[in-house]
Amino acid sequence: MTQDTTRSSELFERALRAMPGGVSSPVRAFRAVGGTPLFVDHAQGAYLTDADGNSYLDFVMSWGPLILGHAHPKVTGAIAEQVLRGTTYGAPHVAELELAELVRECYPTAERVRFTSSGTEAAQSALRLARAATGRSRIVKFDGCYHGHCDAMLVAAGSGAITFGEPSSAGVPEEVANLTSVVPLDDEGAIRELMKECGHEVAVIAIEPIPANNGLLLQRREFLQLLRELCDEYGALLLFDEVISGFRVGPGGAAAHYGVKPDMVAFGKILGGGLPCAAFGGPADVMSHLAPLGKAYHAGTLSGNPLAMAAGIAQISELADGKVHARLEALGQRLQEGVEQALRGENLPISMVRVGSLFWFSFDQGDPPRRADRIPSSCAEPYAKFFHACLRRGVHLAPSAYEVGFISTAHSEDDIDRAVHVFAESLREALT
Repeated sequence: MTQDTTRSSELFERALRAMPGGVSSPVRAFRAVGGTPLFVDHAQGAYLTDADGNSYLDFVMSWGPLILGHAHPKVTGAIAEQVLRGTTYGAPHVAELELAELVRECYPTAERVRFTSSGTEAAQSALRLARAATGRSRIVKFDGCYHGHCDAMLVAAGSGAITFGEPSSAGVPEEVANLTSVVPLDDEGAIRELMKECGHEVAVIAIEPIPANNGLLLQRREFLQLLRELCDEYGALLLFDEVISGFRVGPGGAAAHYGVKPDMVAFGKILGGGLPCAAFGGPADVMSHLAPLGKAYHAGTLSGNPLAMAAGIAQISELADGKVHARLEALGQRLQEGVEQALRGENLPISMVRVGSLFWFSFDQGDPPRRADRIPSSCAEPYAKFFHACLRRGVHLAPSAYEVGFISTAHSEDDIDRAVHVFAESLREALT
């Protein structure tokens, strides 16, 4: 399949003159895979169409929120109905209450919910609240977990296993980074040692319970349970960042999947059904430290805006009984088994990692990694070849070796079978 991308190329040249790097979010610029990014014209169901009229089977799904597919009629219908009633009020309204109640029903830890406009804002606000609730300053995060672009979390591990963090972005002061400790994932000894040394300074241990921003690094339940126990022992709070896993792996997110209960949770874009929306939540006593009840401040004119709430109610209502996730699991299993069967006996350095409707290709031999430092840096080159081979065959993946793929209910069994064929052929092309 030969792609005509003339219009996309022209648009990207214009964008470079109007926006830094030509994009609103860095990975969209194709720097990790090379080439010119596609400019999307429209999308429907499991497919998107670029400005040149090329159609692609999409597994990016706007980086996860479109679990029902592009332009799902219940979601777009709810948005269309609401837009005639107003786009923003800056005041309480029924829809935000109804969505908050839906979240509470699905995720019992979230006894109280505060809406935000992005996952970054949700995580940042949850961290501030944890500090207010505990009276402590130190944050613990894990190397390979991403919690948005707030300063406290744009921190990389230092030279040792348990060091003070070092800024991983220009503009993050060392003084801020020094209050964040970074620990390797799946290292029980390291987290035990850190908590032994400074556990009484720790306000919160934050983790993606299903890390999905630096590969798909599936964690052991035992490791997550250890974090629960250490937080209880030292009086810290446990924050699950479920911006990706929340409602995606099941109505109760990774907490229900693993049977480990956090103190706080951050949700992301899936709450808005494709519109900007996120939230953080926790027990009533913790959330009572949040203004206007307490002294931890959070505000936002568009927090809980009626358009996002309408879309969120439409989408989360479809997910609440878990039937959607059973179908997604079946599609995910069909994809994984199909790819593994197609490549059986070829001894290619590749494995497919999956949980529910999330999947990722690990370009390495052996067991899939559970830690970021176990992902070989050499994976970027074969992934770039694989990415473009898929794109030429009409399948759209994330333009980064470290990002995951997303299946939606709009993907049919025929779509999955097509993806199996494209993935197998493209992997052979990239790895042989």
